[in-house]
Amino acid sequence: MNTHNSAAVDGIDLHILTLLQEHGRTAQNDLARAVGLSAPAVAERLRKLEERGIIRHFTVVLDPKKLGRDVTAFIAVGINGSQFYPEFLEHVLAGPEILECHSVTGQGSHLLKVRTESTSGLERFLAEVQSWPGVQWTTSSIVLSTIKETTRLELETSPAT
Repeated sequence: MNTHNSAAVDGIDLHILTLLQEHGRTAQNDLARAVGLSAPAVAERLRKLEERGIIRHFTVVLDPKKLGRDVTAFIAVGINGSQFYPEFLEHVLAGPEILECHSVTGQGSHLLKVRTESTSGLERFLAEVQSWPGVQWTTSSIVLSTIKETTRLELETSPAT
């Protein structure tokens, strides 16, 4: 693990993080049993991992297709100058279709991952993005199928001894 926080993350922390990535609803008692600590000790480790931002939040992963968001697309966006960046960010943060926004190098300044209910919904969304001040162009790629999609980070773990 190559982060500035890794020095204070030990094997037990990595084991806890791996278990939580596998099943986020794992009870603290079960985590404690798995890593050989008491439940209060695990609770303290979790608190510290959250405080340090290693654990950003706990969430549930939904199946977008089963909830009517059948179309996934990646949209490269070209913005005409940094003066438009604050307003662009406001639009991105307010857009419920936008799941991810990355500032990128290469073609365009930003890459958006969006989900819509249909291709006509995507078309409406693209028209909206293209109307944002400073947006010069967009290029879209519609996802046909997804082979791998995860938020899980592979951690080098060694079981606690």
